[in-house]
Amino acid sequence: MKVSKDKVVQIHYTLTDSNGIQLDSSEGKEPLEYIQGNNMLISGLEAKIEGTEAGDKFTVTIPAKEAYGEYDDRLLLEVPRKQFDYDGDIEIGMPFQAMSPNGGMMIVHVVNVTEENVTVDGNHELAGKDLIYDVEVTEVIEDEAEKIKSMIELHYSNPNVDIDKTE
Repeated sequence: MKVSKDKVVQIHYTLTDSNGIQLDSSEGKEPLEYIQGNNMLISGLEAKIEGTEAGDKFTVTIPAKEAYGEYDDRLLLEVPRKQFDYDGDIEIGMPFQAMSPNGGMMIVHVVNVTEENVTVDGNHELAGKDLIYDVEVTEVIEDEAEKIKSMIELHYSNPNVDIDKTE
């Protein structure tokens, strides 16, 4: 069965950057399970998996704009230190929640600290980077009962509930 919209898909993957540095991998773990066409993966990867079948293996480069977007200098902001509701030392790399321009919450990371100001970056840490994925499609779930079970586990995972034993 080919991967198509709303199919439950399992993949193994290794993610590297353009310098060959491994950023993430499912090696030694359970395969990543997701529902195709539901924005559960970056758009470029989901598009490349579309139409593949269990057993297919491939390497694909996803351009930044189809991954986490281009780096946006407008998301690099210098903020007065007194605006931080934090009593401890503010250090480079620390994440904070901030209000986005559209009123939602976003995560920013500290990139510079002075006595008076803190510079934060609202870009995703992989923004502006082309990403290379080695992918193996391990399963495309056909059985409707298995598909429903997988969807429930994806959306409502609870380690205290054994779905196989519920009525």
